[in-house]
Amino acid sequence: MELWPCLAAALLLLLLLVQLSGAAKVALYCALCFAMSVMASAVCLLRHGGRTVENMSIISWFVRSFKYFYGLRFKVRDQHRLQEARPCVIVSNHQSILDMMGLMEVLPKRCLQIAKRELLFLGPVGLIMYLGGVVFINRQRSSTARTVMADLGERMVRENLKVWIYPEGTRNDNGDLLPFKKGAFYLAVQAQVPIVPVVYSSFSSFYNTKKKLFTSGTVTVQVLEAIPTSGLTMADVPALVDTCHRAMRTTFLHISKTPQENGATAGPGVQLAQ
Repeated sequence: MELWPCLAAALLLLLLLVQLSGAAKVALYCALCFAMSVMASAVCLLRHGGRTVENMSIISWFVRSFKYFYGLRFKVRDQHRLQEARPCVIVSNHQSILDMMGLMEVLPKRCLQIAKRELLFLGPVGLIMYLGGVVFINRQRSSTARTVMADLGERMVRENLKVWIYPEGTRNDNGDLLPFKKGAFYLAVQAQVPIVPVVYSSFSSFYNTKKKLFTSGTVTVQVLEAIPTSGLTMADVPALVDTCHRAMRTTFLHISKTPQENGATAGPGVQLAQ
């Protein structure tokens, strides 16, 4: 009987979301993020006592529940490429505030994220990011950022960590990829670990803040083959950036043209996130 109040609240929230405008849904999404951060922080502190990458599994559980409220589905292709027990740098395209849901759908174990330092001061959201082991970078002080990244390169090998980075450096919803910044690639070469690109299809068919559009939809997530860095030096970074960008851009344009309607037939290697 104790489940009925929760089920009733969830049903009321779903009915409310159906009636809301796109802008109101975005506002509610932000409110859910704050509420989730408070609850998840409490669970993380009770379970692990403080800051650790192991808290990401708890955070992921909370965030993955959001898709049910918003009618979002994720078709994941070749997710096994993220599950290998080795350190690596994961790079993905960055479109909107919804990227957090996409990230948590495929987040592998022992994976840290890189984020700008300003996010640390977003109240409970900053707290849960801190507890999850997120590495904060002060982009206004390049020398400090380089030191943090150098230390992270040693740590990821020593502790067998994966690191997730958005190489575009900012959100981008223009229907293409922005040029990549080189930080993620310097990190991979320094640590001599592979780069694993992850590409999310365009959200534009169901999410567009300019048009105040936010409806249900399906996102295709393609994990590309790892790009090795063994034997490469810092001089090879520009070519490495170009190789990765071309592969990700080609994939992005391809999967964004694929029909995204719910119920679309999944191809080989596709897993539908539930």
